[in-house]
Amino acid sequence: MTTMSYRIESTHPIVGPFITGINETALYIADRAMAVVLAAKSYTLPFGKEIRVVHVPSGEVVFRKTAACADTTL
Repeated sequence: MTTMSYRIESTHPIVGPFITGINETALYIADRAMAVVLAAKSYTLPFGKEIRVVHVPSGEVVFRKTAACADTTL
C-alpha cells in the first residue's frame, strides 16, 4: 500500500490545469516529482499567494513558489 508522503498546500484555493477540485487548499501525492510538477503548474486564487510541497513525515518544505504576476494573458 502506497502512502501519500507529500502534501501540496496553500492558505488559498489552488487551481491549475491538472487540479480538479474546487477550493482545494491541500492535495496529497505519493511521488515527490509529481507533487513538485503539480505545484509548479498551479496557482492560487487570488493570485500571488504561496504554494508549498511538504514532505509529510518530516514536515520539510521541499518546494515553494508564489505567482510572478496576476496577468494570465502572458
